[in-house]
Amino acid sequence: MEENIAEVIKEEDTRHIFEKKRVIVPLITAVILLVLGLIVSVNSIFYKSTDDAFVDGHIITVAPRVSGPVIKLNIEDNQEVKKGDLLLEIDPKDYETKLKQSKAKLEEARAALVSAGNQVEKSFSELDFARNDYNRYSQMYEKGIASTQDYDSSKTKLTAAKSENKSAQARYDELTASIKKLEAEVEENELNLSYTKIYASQDGKITHRTVEQGNYVQIAQPLFAIAKDDVWVVANFKETQVANMKKGQSVKIKIDAYGHKVFNGKVDSLQMASGAKASLFPPENAVGSYVKIVQRIPVKIIFTDDISGYNVIPGMSVVPTVKVRGK
Repeated sequence: MEENIAEVIKEEDTRHIFEKKRVIVPLITAVILLVLGLIVSVNSIFYKSTDDAFVDGHIITVAPRVSGPVIKLNIEDNQEVKKGDLLLEIDPKDYETKLKQSKAKLEEARAALVSAGNQVEKSFSELDFARNDYNRYSQMYEKGIASTQDYDSSKTKLTAAKSENKSAQARYDELTASIKKLEAEVEENELNLSYTKIYASQDGKITHRTVEQGNYVQIAQPLFAIAKDDVWVVANFKETQVANMKKGQSVKIKIDAYGHKVFNGKVDSLQMASGAKASLFPPENAVGSYVKIVQRIPVKIIFTDDISGYNVIPGMSVVPTVKVRGK
C-alpha cells in the first residue's frame, strides 16, 4: 500500500516537472528571439550593410590608332608596367613611306611657291611699266602728239599686265593654301608613324590581353587593358539606407576572398543618380505600367587600411557595413 502511494507521488512530481518545462522553454525561446530582434533593430539604426558591392578600379583599355601587323610585343599576361614603357609596336614601313611622300610633295610645293613669288614680283614690275607707258601715251594722245594706234596699244598692254598680275597672285595664293594642306598632311603622317608604337599611359598590370606578335590589328580594336593598383569599393545601397549616409563615415569591409578578415574604410561619395538612372536605357516612369521599385544608389568607399599585401582586385565581391550614427 505504501509502495503504491510513493509511486503515485513520484508520477505526480514528474508530470509537474514536464509541465513546467513545457511552459519555461517556449518562454525562454521567446525572450531570446525578442532580445535578438531588439539587437537587430538597434543595429540597423546605427549600421547599414549590403552584399551588392564589388571592388572597382581604373582599368584602361588600349586600342591602336593605326592598323597593321604587330612586329614587337613586349608584354605578358599580368605583367607589371610603368608609365611610358613601350608595350607594342606595329610595322611602321607603310607609314614611313607615306611620310616621305608627303614631305617630298611639300618641298616641291614650297619650291613652286618661290617661283610663284618671283612671278608675282615680275608681274608687278610689268604692271608698273605698262601703267606708266599708258599714262604717257594718254597725255600725248590728248595733245595730238601720239597716234590712236600707239594709245590703243598702251591701253591693251596695261590690261594684259593687270590680268597677268591677278593670275600670278592667284597662283601664289593657291600654292600657299596647298602648302598649308601638305603641312597638315605631313603632321598627320608623323602622328600616324608615332602611333605605331604604343606606350603605357599609366602604372599598372596588363590584363585582358588578346593580341599576339604577328597579329594584324585594326584601328580601335581592343588589344589589352592596364589595371591600376589603386582600388575602391562600389556598394549599391538601397535608397532607404542612404538617408544618413555621408562622406567620411567609417566602414567595415569584408571581402569574400578573405573570409572573416575585416578591412577598414570610409565613405568617399554618393553617386548623384541611381544605378537605373545612370544606365544606358534609363526607365521611363511616366507610363501607365509604372511599378515602384526600391532603387539602388552607388556609394564609393575607399580603403583606409594598407591593402598592398593582399590580392584585392576589381570585380571581387564585398560586404561593407557603414556606421551611419554615433562616433
